[in-house]
Amino acid sequence: MAQTGMMTGGAEWRRAPLLPIAAGLGYATSVIHIYGLGPYIEPVSQSFGWSRTQTTIGLTLATLVQAVFSIPIGLMVDRLGPRLFGLAGVLLTTGAFALLGTANGDRGQWLFLWALLAFATLPVQATVWTSAVASRFAASRGLAFAVTLCGASLAGAIFPLLGSWLIARHGWQGAAPIQAAIWAVIAFPMILLFFRGAHDRRGKAEPADRPDLPGATLGEGLRSSIYHRLLLASLLFTFTIIALVVHFVPILTDRGADRMAAAGTAALVGVFSVVGRLATGLLLDRFRASLVGATVFLLPAAGCLLLLLGGGGWGAQALAAALVGLTLGAEVDVIVYLTTRHFGLRTFGGLYGGLLMALSVGTATGPLGASALFDATGSYAAFLWLTIALMAGSSLTLASLPRPVYPAGAG
Repeated sequence: MAQTGMMTGGAEWRRAPLLPIAAGLGYATSVIHIYGLGPYIEPVSQSFGWSRTQTTIGLTLATLVQAVFSIPIGLMVDRLGPRLFGLAGVLLTTGAFALLGTANGDRGQWLFLWALLAFATLPVQATVWTSAVASRFAASRGLAFAVTLCGASLAGAIFPLLGSWLIARHGWQGAAPIQAAIWAVIAFPMILLFFRGAHDRRGKAEPADRPDLPGATLGEGLRSSIYHRLLLASLLFTFTIIALVVHFVPILTDRGADRMAAAGTAALVGVFSVVGRLATGLLLDRFRASLVGATVFLLPAAGCLLLLLGGGGWGAQALAAALVGLTLGAEVDVIVYLTTRHFGLRTFGGLYGGLLMALSVGTATGPLGASALFDATGSYAAFLWLTIALMAGSSLTLASLPRPVYPAGAG
C-alpha cells in the first residue's frame, strides 16, 4: 500500500491502535454460535430427546450458507468497505443467537432458527474484520491480524464458561438471550467507535488512505496452484479444529468429568489460543509463514494423542486443551497472512472469501462428522484418530508452498 507500506510497525499502531481490538470483538461475535454451542449440546439433546447429530445439524446449515455467500460478501466488502457490514452484522448475529432460546422441540423450527442465524452471520464473517486491518497494517500485519483473530480465542475462553454458568442458573432456553445481550453490550460500542478500514469514509475521504492496491486479479488467484493448496489446507484443518472445540466439553464429560469442570478445562483452549495467536503473529512477521503454519498445525495432533492415550486425569486433559488452544484460529491467522503475501490486496476480499468458503465447509462438516462418529461408535476415539491424520495432511500442504510474491511491508 502506498502510505501504509512506507510506515514502520510502530507508526501503524499509533495511527490505528484500537482498530485490531474492535475488529477482534467483531470476529468473536462471528463465532458465538460455534464456540458457544458446546455447553448447549447436552441439555438441548436431553430436553428434546434428540441425538447430538440432530442438535448440531443447525451449525452445519449455518456454516454451509456462509460458504455459499463467502465470495459475494468478500467482493462487496472490496467495493463498499467493511464498516457497515460489521455494525449491522453484530446486531443481527446476537439477535439471532438469542432466538435459539425459543426452540420448542420441533425439528423444523430448530432448523428455521439456525437458518435465521446463518444469514445473520454473513455480515460478520472473517473477511469483514481482516480486510479493514489489512488495509491499515503492512509492516506489522502479522501481529495486527493476531490481535484481531484473538477475538475467537476470547470467544473460546468466555463463551463455554458463560454459557455453562447461565444454563445452570436460567436453563438453556433462558441462557441464550442473556448471553447474546451481554455480548452485544460489550462488542457493539467498540465497533461503532473504532472500526474503520482504509476504504471506509469518515467525513471527507482520505485520499492517501485510498490508493490503488497492488495484487492479483480474482481470476489469477483462483487459477493459482498456491491458492488451491491454501484451500485444501483450510478445509482439512478447520474440519478437525472446529469439531474439537465444539465437542471439547462433551469429550471430557464422556470421560467422567463434571460439566462445570469440563467447561473450565475447555476454557483453557481459549486462554492458550490468545498466547498461540499472538506468538504466531510475531513469528509470521519474522519467519517464512508457510513453515510457521506447517509447524503450528501439528500441535493439536499431540493434544489428541493425550486425550486418546493419557488417561482421564485432569493434567492430561489440561495439556491437551493447551495444545489445541495454541493452534486454535491459527488456520485463519496463517491463511489470511499467506493470502495477502501471495496475492496482495487488490482483490483480497474476493480471494479470501473463496478460502473462507473452505473454512466454512470444514466448520460445517467437522462438528457434524464428530457427532455422527460418536452416535455410531459411542466414543470420540475414531474422530480423534481422524483428526491426527487430517492435521498432518494440512501441515504438509502448507510446507509445500513457495516463497511469497509480496514481501512483508510491501502492502
